[in-house]
Amino acid sequence: MKTTYREAIRAALREALHSDPRVFLMGEDVGRYGGSYACSKGLLEEFGPERVRDTPLSESTFVGAGIGAAIGGLRPIVEVMTVNFSMLALDQVVNNAATLRHMSGGQISVPLVVRMATGGGRQLAAQHSHSLEGWYAHIPGITVLTPATLADARGMLPTALQQPDPVFIFEHQLLYSMEGELDDHAGAVDIAQAAVRRPGRDVSLITFGGSLGKVLQAAEGLATAGVDAEVLDLRVLRPLDGAAIMRSVAKTHRAVIVDEAWRTGSFAAEISARIMEEAFYELDAPVARVCSVEVPMPYPKHLEDAALPQVETIVDAVQGMLTRHG
Repeated sequence: MKTTYREAIRAALREALHSDPRVFLMGEDVGRYGGSYACSKGLLEEFGPERVRDTPLSESTFVGAGIGAAIGGLRPIVEVMTVNFSMLALDQVVNNAATLRHMSGGQISVPLVVRMATGGGRQLAAQHSHSLEGWYAHIPGITVLTPATLADARGMLPTALQQPDPVFIFEHQLLYSMEGELDDHAGAVDIAQAAVRRPGRDVSLITFGGSLGKVLQAAEGLATAGVDAEVLDLRVLRPLDGAAIMRSVAKTHRAVIVDEAWRTGSFAAEISARIMEEAFYELDAPVARVCSVEVPMPYPKHLEDAALPQVETIVDAVQGMLTRHG
């Protein structure tokens, strides 16, 4: 069936609310407004205010309430409007959700799912365009997911709800309107493995989330120039599927990592370090990274586009690598 990323998420939310009375959704504007990105539109009318709860504008409070509800036996889905606002709840995440199993000697589980929009590209300027998935991937005790396809948008949530520990799902804001075909029987997917979205032999393009579409376009462009690029969608940043990365690098002997975060301290840097540690002798060229320019995100569209990784910059990185180290 033809659908959108937004509708796939809504279908997953509806199924979760139908199938398990312990599940409830809460966050800013998830009820009467239908969600800032319309992912929960109609769910309040269908399930009522006990199951779909609008919250005050206080991220630390409602993320904390979600942690408490999870400890108490419920299965909360907490929506934080954007990743920028999640910084107001970092204490709850880092010092509570991620640590309680360890601090309690395994006695306390926190089966919490947190969803949030991430990324730039919609002219929301410097305070609403961050890509901070790598921050969360730094934290032991949580799982970090980055659905980039309709199947993952539909299928990661039900799997996440079965986990005994916190799961954070980062939905790139440019993907919500993405259209495509989704199998009528699409359901839960694994949240443990990376996926090769395009096989290739000349270079590994490694990415996740909102950058996947650009990387696939870049791979198609490179193909016209005779470069056969493999595209690896990480899907899960923590725990990272390192084996999939090393398999791809061993096959192509070159790696370009595309990450919308700033270059310094980026998740791309972590991937690059792991490749150097585990697959150094497989490389025919130094690992390259394509990241956002290290400036607060500009508002004007032409400057925002210049700051973000684009198809052209990805192609240029690959061609430059092949020119220097072909």
